[in-house]
Amino acid sequence: MASTESETTTFYQNVLVMRHGDRKDNFDPTWIKTAERPWDPPLVDNGMARAFRTGRTFRTILPFQIHRVFVSPFIRCVQTASEVVAALCAVDVEANAKSSADVIKFDPSKVKVSIEYGLCEMLNKEAIRVDVAPKDGNFGFDVPLLETMFPSGTLDPSLERVYGKMPQWEETVDESRSRYKQIIKALADKYPSENLLLVTHGEGVGVSISGFLEHTTVVEVEYCGYAELKRLMTCKNGSTTAGNFLVLTKSGQSGITYFD
Repeated sequence: MASTESETTTFYQNVLVMRHGDRKDNFDPTWIKTAERPWDPPLVDNGMARAFRTGRTFRTILPFQIHRVFVSPFIRCVQTASEVVAALCAVDVEANAKSSADVIKFDPSKVKVSIEYGLCEMLNKEAIRVDVAPKDGNFGFDVPLLETMFPSGTLDPSLERVYGKMPQWEETVDESRSRYKQIIKALADKYPSENLLLVTHGEGVGVSISGFLEHTTVVEVEYCGYAELKRLMTCKNGSTTAGNFLVLTKSGQSGITYFD
């Protein structure tokens, strides 16, 4: 942190925007036929392992600590976040650990987690087939139950969500993209002194690139692919000013491909 005689301090805020792990319906086409919630597929075992592995990678390569994790309410994102948070909070892990089940001891003070409706999947037929979506447009998320999936002690129960309710079914693609860009900035503005991880969907990760890097088209976001953003924060006389987000992820890195 830098300072001057005019009592100005500067630092960088870091934001990671990550896609969920491998979803079950893409590996078992028959699952959807008998699922009670066919619009909300869970992860397969490899998806859980990939998410945990990504969390361990964050601990190894990131030059900063992640303070808060915000999560889409879709179960694949909740499961992904749970595995990542377990890896971030682990203090005693089996040597060949592959998932949170192999974590012997957690330190829940390291990270706080919350569900954020604004990070949800695009609620339109481009992302969710009409024959799969709930007929009444009510996706019926049991948030208290979903919150029990996070490692014990990591949930922040006092947090007030940016989106108090789910977006409306049949939002347009442009409306979805505007939502993703808005929620990324809103969460960063709400916690300006903290580094964030946002666990969302492929389109949300794409917007974290194209929304802050002009004339860019994202063509692929792999499972657990993530974008890294940062912005300069300037504090002077009790007031904090945020600079523009810089996109640090290059095409071909971290599971993301794009072109300009």
